[in-house]
Amino acid sequence: MYLCFFKLKNSMIQSMTGYGKAETTIETGKITIEIKSLNGKNADISIKSQLLPKDKELAVRQMIAQKLQRGNIDFFVTYEANSAETAKEINSDLVMAYYRQIMEINSRIEKEFPGTGNADAAHILGSVIRFPDVIDQNKKADIINEGNWEQVRACIAEALERICEYRIAEGRSLYADVTSKVRNILGYIPLIEQYEKERTASIKDRITSRINEIEASADQNRLEQEMIYYLEKLDINEEKVRLRQHCKYFMETIENEEYPGRKLGFIAQEMGREINTTGSKANHSEIQKIVVKMKDELEKIKEQTLNIL
Repeated sequence: MYLCFFKLKNSMIQSMTGYGKAETTIETGKITIEIKSLNGKNADISIKSQLLPKDKELAVRQMIAQKLQRGNIDFFVTYEANSAETAKEINSDLVMAYYRQIMEINSRIEKEFPGTGNADAAHILGSVIRFPDVIDQNKKADIINEGNWEQVRACIAEALERICEYRIAEGRSLYADVTSKVRNILGYIPLIEQYEKERTASIKDRITSRINEIEASADQNRLEQEMIYYLEKLDINEEKVRLRQHCKYFMETIENEEYPGRKLGFIAQEMGREINTTGSKANHSEIQKIVVKMKDELEKIKEQTLNIL
């Protein structure tokens, strides 16, 4: 009955959790772009690669922030050289320097300890090749350059599209979850109303019973006035009206705003105030139980809205 407050549709909200990957092949090998994100208050972008030139870093950060808006975002660039490029990376001058030193040591061993220094040259060379510094790491600084930048930039854009698709898919699940819980909260309000007459009668009986216990004589007009005043203080009609309005506003926001996450969090706080006030005024065990169920649904809503962009 209270679902008339809003019409559900296929929302395009996004989660802040996502993953996107794209690859491109340049002349010397393959570049892979990976982007991961989790929920966050702002766009906290961490570039976890030495391959990206420093003069391109600002442009990449702007691309990511514009597309993803918010979240703790990790950006990875990895490079896999082709076989020809791997061979070119061997520092032949350093290999020869190591080789000459080892052969000189080998000759000295042979002179001082005849018969023990005849090491196999191929074996020595194979060992030298495995030394970590014979692979020229400096070349990696030039892997991404002006010549292939547009190609790499297009690859980054593709990875961003993939992570957005992931976020939208996650957003559908978030939408279904939080809206169902808002409907549950709205559904609990009529259950509270079922007990309101019983609650009012119970409060009147307790007051009358207490007066009788102390054998006090009370002016009936004054008693009625005080009872009305007390019941008004415990009245929860305003809380119910405001809670329904907050639920309506929550649904309007999630339906109509592109990035509603922050606002939904604020609205959920307002919903919580009305639910808490209802509980403090309840004075009825069954209403208290319903309020606890409302709070449980609201906590789940708050948790999920933290991940909505």
